[in-house]
This record gives sequence, structure tokens and C-alpha cells, in this order.
Amino acid sequence: MGESSSTGTWRRAGFAGAAIGVLAAGAAAGVAVERLTVGRSVRQKARLALDATGPYGGLRGTSGRALADDGTVLYYEVDEVEGDAAPARRRRLFGRKEPAPVTVVFSHGYCLTQDSWHFQRAALRGLVRTVHWDQRSHGRSGQGAAQSGPDAVPVTIDRLGRDLRAVLDVAAPEGPLVLVGHSMGGMTIMALAERYPEFVRDRVVGVAFVGTSAGKLGEVSYGLPIAGVNAVRRVLPGVLRALGSQAELVERGRRATADLFAGLIKKYSFASKDVDPAVARFAERMIESTPIDVVAAFYPAFAEHDKAAALPVFREMPVLALAGDHDLVTPSSHTEAIADLLPDAELVIVPDGGHLVMLEHPEAVTDRLADLLVRAGAVPGTVPAGPESRNG
Repeated sequence: MGESSSTGTWRRAGFAGAAIGVLAAGAAAGVAVERLTVGRSVRQKARLALDATGPYGGLRGTSGRALADDGTVLYYEVDEVEGDAAPARRRRLFGRKEPAPVTVVFSHGYCLTQDSWHFQRAALRGLVRTVHWDQRSHGRSGQGAAQSGPDAVPVTIDRLGRDLRAVLDVAAPEGPLVLVGHSMGGMTIMALAERYPEFVRDRVVGVAFVGTSAGKLGEVSYGLPIAGVNAVRRVLPGVLRALGSQAELVERGRRATADLFAGLIKKYSFASKDVDPAVARFAERMIESTPIDVVAAFYPAFAEHDKAAALPVFREMPVLALAGDHDLVTPSSHTEAIADLLPDAELVIVPDGGHLVMLEHPEAVTDRLADLLVRAGAVPGTVPAGPESRNG
């Protein structure tokens, strides 16, 4: 086969593999494909305009770095409590009294970054101490050291749990913790509990599982016919391995098919028809920033994920289990299964919500997180969060 033919094949496979990889495990966003009514140049200009003016993802805190046990550098940021934090915002979230000293730690999902919690970070900023970190090979964290070189080993959810412990030991070495995890981030919290149950019992006073799963992800259909799902499961691991070895070529293919990519990933991120285009583009950029070799390296970990046995560690503390009712990636039934194993958990299914529910319905998610902080004893009173929580 000639070079040009081979390149074309890889480009097509690159788009398919990247899109299916994101589809299959979780975090994707974008805008609907309008190829019949809007020219490519117009769409490109619109994306550039949204990139230039979009207000999301720009919140930054005091940066720090933790070292994982394999030498991977993990990037995190801390937002401290401000003594003169706006009283109106404090009353809206927590009532009139001052929050108790607690650190709220946010863990993001597959193919996302810490910025995926933008709205919740904006709402809590200055009111409680928060830590946002990038999972290995995502965002500003380093490439997984254990996944590099001739002795490379696959990524596992267990490894991510150890990463979280490394971040906690440096960013929040003392005091009570509330752990918040979306999708892969929720699985990371479960892995932490499985490996360090005494640490969780001693330090963690509340936990929020958002759009995540304790296992059986191999049964998810992603809204596809059963024949299509079975075909994808048979070929996807090999396809992703091949794509990961041709990362530069695949990335060019992803850029060339940006319109198709955006339309596909919107389907697997949002359920609402009126998602703010700036929010959709913001999430799409996070997905685009995830290299295909990272997509390939992480994908197998989800099929092996099974942490239901770790959930009882959280029984003695307030728990929030929240999901969108139209989540095609980690269906709400998986969140319901978590709540079944934690009978005292608050179960919240957000109407018209997709996988990226914290971006799609930020007020609903922030409101329930504020209530969790109250139930965890982190703050003494609450008033539901309002539209102001959207503004960063």
C-alpha cells in the first residue's frame, strides 16, 4: 500500500478510534454538526471566537506538585478561604455562619482536567478551602512514568487511587476532607478507599460521586444497538493500541475531522438541547487536549474497574450520589447501584442531564454539593445556590 493511501487510512482510523475511545469511557463535549447549513470556514471562525472569548476554565489557584509513587509529577491547585469573602455568596451557599476548616478535593474524569469543575470552583471560591488536581497524563500533570519506556505497565484505577493519596498528603496533610469525583474521578476515590480504608475513616467526612460507576462498565451500551456495541468491544482495544503508536498522525486526523468529532462528542456529554455554545466549546477543548496515546493507555482500565466492595467504607459519612438521567457513558443506573450499597446516601438524578452534568446543570450540582458540606459538618447552615454560582 502506498504512503498516501496508508496515511488516509490512518487518518480515518484516527478519527474513529479517538471518537470511539472518548465515547466508550466518558468525557466528551461539543456542539451539534451543522454541515449542511453552515460552511466549514464559518464553523472554524465560530470555534476560534469561542476560544478567544469563552470565560470558562480560567480560574487558577496556588499551584503545587505532588510526586506519585512511580515518580509521576501530579499538578494541583489550592483555593484558600478568604477572610473577606462576599457575604451574599456565603449566605447563598451556607447561611450566615463561617465554614469550619475543611478541604474539598475535586477529582476529574477521563479526557478532562481540573477545569471541568469550573462552576463549582467559582461558587466555592474563597468560601471553603478547595484542591483541584489533574490526573496523571491529563492537564498539567506529567505523563504517567509507569506507562513509559520499555517496562511500561497499563494504567489502572488502583494506580489513580494511589495518586490521589499522594496529592492529599501534600495538598491537604491535615484536617477533614470532602472528596468529590466525576466519572473516572469517582472511581479514583473508590480506589483510595479500597487501598487506604483507615485513612478514609480517619480523615474523610463526606463524599460526592458524580456520574460515575462502581463497576460493570462492560455492560454499558452507550446508546448503541447491541450488535454495534459488541463489535466495538471486540475491536476497540486493538484499534486503540495501534492508534497510540501513531499518535502524531492520528492527531492530525482528529483536527481534520473537528466538525464530526464535535457533533459526536456532544451526544455523549449533554442531554439538553440548549447548552451554552461557550460551555460546549470549553468542554470540547478539554477533550481535544487529551492525546490519543493517553486515550489508548487509560481505556482498558475501565473494563477492569470493580470497586463495589470498597463502598462500605463510606457508610458512616454523608454521601451524595448524583447523575444525569440521560448519561450514556456512566448511566444513572450505575449511580443508583452506588446508592443501593450506601442506603443513607442522597440520590439525585438530574432531569435532562448528560455525562457532563456539572457543566450542563451547574446550579443543581453546586446546590447539592453545598448541602453535602452542611451534612458533613463542614458548614453549619445552607441556602440553595442560585444563578450567581455560574459566574466565575
